Amino acid sequence: MRELNNNWAQEAYIKAYRFAAEKHIGQKVPGTDWSYLAHLSMVSMEVMAALSHETDRDGNLVVQVAILHDTIEDTDATYDELKSEFGRHVAEGVLALTKDGAIEKQHQIEDSLKRIKLHSKEIWMVKLAERITNLQPPPSHWSSEKKKKYLKQAKLILNELRSGSDFLSYRLTAKILEYQSYI
Repeated sequence: MRELNNNWAQEAYIKAYRFAAEKHIGQKVPGTDWSYLAHLSMVSMEVMAALSHETDRDGNLVVQVAILHDTIEDTDATYDELKSEFGRHVAEGVLALTKDGAIEKQHQIEDSLKRIKLHSKEIWMVKLAERITNLQPPPSHWSSEKKKKYLKQAKLILNELRSGSDFLSYRLTAKILEYQSYI
């Protein structure tokens, strides 16, 4: 495969995007009429921007995991299916980013971060990129308390995964500062 930016291939992106498009069909970004693919595109755009600065990373891994990061959590996709289609590293990265529904909701972020930190910095990059993407103006129905909790989680993600990507850490820091205006 011919690689772009010397660290990710267009074909790897397209393969993951097609798989995600099929799995997330009909899903919407919560609180919008947007296709869920908008969220996946924004997360992958964040990691691709980072890869243009951090060229020592496995670009195919991070781009594919960025696009597929919610497939186990939000669709009928399985770890084994991802492993078969994209390999063990991608499947394990997606699994690390998947919330464990057996854990109480208030403890899921800590559990998720603990599992993410067992993986390569590419997986850390996806979590940073996802939170950057999610720090948009909050839905109007969110309470002040929910907004504060979400901001606190963003700060925790930044503190725990900061060394995963200088570029994305800078972006997340800026988004956190912007988000404070909604509190």
